[in-house]
Amino acid sequence: MRSARLNSMSAVFDGGHEIPAVPYWKIDPKLYRQQVADPTGEAPGTVVVDTPNRFLYLVEEGGTAMRYGVGIGRIGFTWEGHGVVHWRQHWPRWKPPADMIARKPELEIYSVANGGMEPGLGNPLGARALYIHQNGEDTLYRLHGSPEWWTMGTAASSGCVRLTNQDVIDLYERVPYHAPIIVHQSPLTT
Repeated sequence: MRSARLNSMSAVFDGGHEIPAVPYWKIDPKLYRQQVADPTGEAPGTVVVDTPNRFLYLVEEGGTAMRYGVGIGRIGFTWEGHGVVHWRQHWPRWKPPADMIARKPELEIYSVANGGMEPGLGNPLGARALYIHQNGEDTLYRLHGSPEWWTMGTAASSGCVRLTNQDVIDLYERVPYHAPIIVHQSPLTT
């Protein structure tokens, strides 16, 4: 277990960026990436977010799931429902939505009209982003990386589901385009 934990949180060189190691000893072990018995009952390939418990599950064949600890949106900045991972982006640009810019006008420099924030370690979307669509429309919610490892297990984001950069790289490699996603605001029962 220790070597798997170290490997999943080690420093990574990816896409021209050196992602620092995550100090795993400062994180609750339940939030470590790990294979678990599937508590969702969903079909293999489905992404399931258990918002209250701060877990994301990727359902696997054979009754297991890969579980990731996540940070989620603050109260008032949450989404729930069924959708699809419609688009995936390697080192994405961040383009805050208009309602976020209205709350924080200093973000205007990163607006869609201004081309967004360059990819990189300081970009809030981190190393990867998976874009959630519902009924053919962008929900504006994302599964994305974050250098802020200390926010895993908390409700600190502006609505998106954040993972460590190491975990989002792993998830990105496992989740295909148009994978189904279900986001629950009630805890899963196991």
